[in-house]
Amino acid sequence: LDLGLLAFIEIAIDRTSVDAFDRFRAAMQRIAQVEECYMVAGGFDYLLKVRTGDIAEYRRVLGERISSLPHVASTSTFVVMEAVKEAGA
Repeated sequence: LDLGLLAFIEIAIDRTSVDAFDRFRAAMQRIAQVEECYMVAGGFDYLLKVRTGDIAEYRRVLGERISSLPHVASTSTFVVMEAVKEAGA
């Protein structure tokens, strides 16, 4: 696997209802590039760990898959420049 780009994405949901969270979680399961997804407390609702081959693939995944998920109001991306410490490493 040549998955050289690692990014974290903050996701804000447009409403905080059980239905909105359920639909988002169900849709999230169908995106292979999302390695991890966490519901968090704070200024946004979910934190995603996404791994792709390159920035062009990342843009496609973000634009065509993640941004179009049910109830996604906004996203913020943080591209990893260097892994200082990773689990299992």
